[in-house]
Amino acid sequence: MGYLAYGHPFLDGNGRTLIVVHTELAQRAGVSIDWAATSKSDYLTALTRELESPGRNHLDSYLKPFLCAAVGGDRLAQHISHARGLDGKPEQALDANAVLGSFSDPAVQARYKQQELRRSK
Repeated sequence: MGYLAYGHPFLDGNGRTLIVVHTELAQRAGVSIDWAATSKSDYLTALTRELESPGRNHLDSYLKPFLCAAVGGDRLAQHISHARGLDGKPEQALDANAVLGSFSDPAVQARYKQQELRRSK
């Protein structure tokens, strides 16, 4: 999952997108993540660490205790809807889910440039 996070080019939306993609891939491999038992803030911390230092298994290490048997295709949508952040219930502050703004905004452009600099190292 960490490599998927690193490859996703956006500053926001990574976690939500990756949860959906990863859930489907895990399902195909015969396992699931008990997303309802996870912590949104802890997940986002692991995601951030993975983006800052890819390949160090920050997300894998965080998610390993939440592994469970595959839930079955007919229950998959209900299962993933319990993921913190996808369930529509903020765990803490809503600003963690805020859209940064338009790419025409110089501040947003600067954040993307900083991300690209980190990724090129």
